[in-house]
Amino acid sequence: MTATAGGRLGPQTSVAVTRSDDSSPAAALSRATAHLLSLQHADGWWKGDLETNVTMDAEDLLLRQFLGIRTEEQTRATAAWIRSRQREDGTWATFHGGPPELSTTVEAYVALRLAGDAPDAAHMRSAAAFVRESGGIAATRVFTRIWLALFGWWPWEKLPELPPEVLFLPSWAPLNIYSFGQWARQTIVPLTVVSAHRPVRPAPFDLAELHTDPANPYPRRPLAPAHSWDGLFQRLDQLMHRYHRHAIRPVRRLALRQAAAWIVERQEADGCWGGIQPPAVYSLIALRLLGYRLDHPVMKAGLAAFDGFTVHTEDGKRWMEACQSPVWDTCLATVALRDAGLPGDHPALVRAGDWMLGEEVTTRGDWAVKRPRLAPGGWAFEFQNDTYPDVDDTAEVVLALRRIDHPDRARLLGAVERAVGWSLGMQSKDGAWGAFDADNTSRLPNKLPFCDFGEVIDPPSADVTAHMVEMLAETGRTRDPRTRRGVAWLLEHQEADGSWFGRWGTNYIYGTGSVVPALIAAGIAPGHPSVRRAVRWLTGRQNTDGGWGEDMRSYEDPATWAGRGDSTASQTAWALMALLAAGERDTEPVERGIAWLTRTQRPDGSWDEPQFTGTGFPWDFSINYHLYRLVFPVTALGRYVHDAPLGRGGER
Repeated sequence: MTATAGGRLGPQTSVAVTRSDDSSPAAALSRATAHLLSLQHADGWWKGDLETNVTMDAEDLLLRQFLGIRTEEQTRATAAWIRSRQREDGTWATFHGGPPELSTTVEAYVALRLAGDAPDAAHMRSAAAFVRESGGIAATRVFTRIWLALFGWWPWEKLPELPPEVLFLPSWAPLNIYSFGQWARQTIVPLTVVSAHRPVRPAPFDLAELHTDPANPYPRRPLAPAHSWDGLFQRLDQLMHRYHRHAIRPVRRLALRQAAAWIVERQEADGCWGGIQPPAVYSLIALRLLGYRLDHPVMKAGLAAFDGFTVHTEDGKRWMEACQSPVWDTCLATVALRDAGLPGDHPALVRAGDWMLGEEVTTRGDWAVKRPRLAPGGWAFEFQNDTYPDVDDTAEVVLALRRIDHPDRARLLGAVERAVGWSLGMQSKDGAWGAFDADNTSRLPNKLPFCDFGEVIDPPSADVTAHMVEMLAETGRTRDPRTRRGVAWLLEHQEADGSWFGRWGTNYIYGTGSVVPALIAAGIAPGHPSVRRAVRWLTGRQNTDGGWGEDMRSYEDPATWAGRGDSTASQTAWALMALLAAGERDTEPVERGIAWLTRTQRPDGSWDEPQFTGTGFPWDFSINYHLYRLVFPVTALGRYVHDAPLGRGGER
């Protein structure tokens, strides 16, 4: 699919393509390298589309309906996209080839009703039938029912209560806002404002056809036993509902003012919040409820930010990215191109280095609540997200920068040193690393009735820890006690079958593809039992066609799906990167994997990959990074053709 969006690709860079042997790995690498270079923006960055599911598009229309700014053109183009993603059975899934999902189907259905689709149309009847068979609106997740409550399609009193007074809790208290992961924290604060106001805009139609029993659309749910966590928090929620009716007005007003200040202080330079859709849409709704006019600079900037998240397809459809990944894509592309054989002083790499250096985050963010004395330094995922740099991007950017022969070496090394210092300071007490915060491991937030969708905390993960260990080894810190603690954590958290769980990519192939190269870089021998178990697991999961793939269902059912699924370019590359690092270059599994990549390459040098191989929340929120299908095969082919990763070593 060809698409464009605000601030996307600019003038392209050309490179000669060698075609002396079109079927050879070297020729495939040359074609892929040329294609990757052609996608670089003139400013030095790469960014592929970040595709998720149609709830982003449905909620965009609902937001505009709530604010009174929805246009016919936006509605028509968005509805066309949503219809194009409907399954043959009338439902919508959260990832390509996935099973039907109730909440996604409800939100898509409501968006199409806004667009004028008649409820008696065939595609709408089949969707509504699935909703009723699955328990109706009453069985949807809390966030879906919040959207419906905004228009009176669900009663606010039957939603979990989240009072803004939660902002008064100190950072050491259970269930304070900093016990949530950054994405949940930035969503919850504006939702406390929405929960306090309980707004209802006139509904343009009813949704009786989505209830299992229209005569009893809001069935009572029995309470769990009082001695269980669910029962305890359900009863706490009942108390919060009573408090809502009798809130102390001066205290409530103070809490709302504090929430407004908290939200506004965290608006990024591009107008977005956290660089992701949920905080942005709820922040706009919250500020509107607090009296901010649509022409207020904060609101104007927030709404304008969505223009950069909007993708327009060549056939007139419109869809929304949940987030944008330029820093991540640029550092991965840089590593891939160096491994492909480009010299470190290649103009494309120098431009990429310039751009990445300009994106360094040198201000303090929410991470400083847990690390108040830690000096800043690092990178975020998006174009603008200085409040939330993350360890994963920082580690990969350092790996990329050290592969570039930048003319301003002092500037580069200074940024690297600051990043290493910051990311080391973000190590959790167990020796591993989470993405955005240190020691964000309390399980209490996951118990709240409000939090029935997606991971809301940010505990250490194998893939982030692996990238940190690889980066520390690259910067000459293999023997540093903090590196060794990270290595020990990885060895301790290997699955019984030899794989590693993948938090931010799908799934065990991603985790294993991240960990094995890191262990080797950190001095673990290829013959180490953990490496051998990983090799056996990977070779045992290779598909008969020579590739590797893993379905998102491995998060829900690892016994059936771990390392199992249609072969994809990105997952085949992850497996190959692990096997090559483990010394398996001349083995049959590697040769078959390389042959799969060369055989399935498109004429333009890229690969088809409709499958979702990225992870936002395990199982609940899946991502198709459109550049993954290119950067990782380039990396794997480069390491195979050159028999080693290039660009390692250098000054510490």
